[in-house]
Amino acid sequence: MEGERLFEEFSAGYYGLCTAGGMLSAGITHLAITPLDVLKVNMQVDPLKYRGISSGLITLWREQGHSALWRGWSGKLFGYGVQGGFKFGLYEYFKRSYSELLVDQHRSVIFFLSGASAQVFADVALCPFEAVKVQVQTQPHFARGLTDGFRKLYVNEGLSGFYKGLFPLWGRNLPFSMIMFSTFEHSVDLMYRKVIQRRKEDCSRAEQLGVTCLSGYAAGSVGTVISNPADNIVSFLYNRKAETVRQAIKEIGLVNLFTRSLPVRITLVGPVATLQWFLYDTIKVLTGLPTSGGLTRHEKDPNLLRQ
Repeated sequence: MEGERLFEEFSAGYYGLCTAGGMLSAGITHLAITPLDVLKVNMQVDPLKYRGISSGLITLWREQGHSALWRGWSGKLFGYGVQGGFKFGLYEYFKRSYSELLVDQHRSVIFFLSGASAQVFADVALCPFEAVKVQVQTQPHFARGLTDGFRKLYVNEGLSGFYKGLFPLWGRNLPFSMIMFSTFEHSVDLMYRKVIQRRKEDCSRAEQLGVTCLSGYAAGSVGTVISNPADNIVSFLYNRKAETVRQAIKEIGLVNLFTRSLPVRITLVGPVATLQWFLYDTIKVLTGLPTSGGLTRHEKDPNLLRQ
């Protein structure tokens, strides 16, 4: 049911393929939703002006032209491509490593630790791209794109300007990644055990990828709700609406931390996560590898077995 296998699982080539698949899937999907991301960031920075999805897009189009909707596209493509490569590639590596190291731990612990460990490195790689992207999207005259944006940000703020949002990024993406990967893994397990009631290996490619898509959507939606407060803080800091995390929380308000831009983020992240997992697992299937989900380790606990 799978193509000719190019790499053995858990080999160096396998992790390289996962990294490349993560870069491609994350870069393409984030590029595709750039207009909604531009709107989301502007809604977070100026909620009185950009109140809703439809009206906000119309306002951006009328005041700044259609090109404004694609502002920051290079940051989305390259920044989130690099992040996706680190996130997916390292998640596969850490999941394998922790499953062998923490043999007696429940699988949820493995998923949480693997997602968090991978995301720490992924956000370090993303942070400079995100710093430039947010300012390009909300300040029309800041820069045209990544090249002059990097230069201008360095001249204005030095090296620290690229990483002033790292802790809020971790605050947003670490919980998201932990919840996203864990929700995905548990959703995959639930689909095969309770819905399809067959092993993954006994299912067709279409069925396996269908499970991937449904699990990816669930994972993205749940993770979005958890990470929304930190996402608002990141936008405030990068646009100098606040100088510290505490000041940003005070300015935004506790309720708004959880609700501001949440509808547009759910509109963004759910489909993006679905498409990302679909592309990632399609690459795996086409190279003869099984789709994502499950652990491989000694048959000690039936709840820890690979699907």
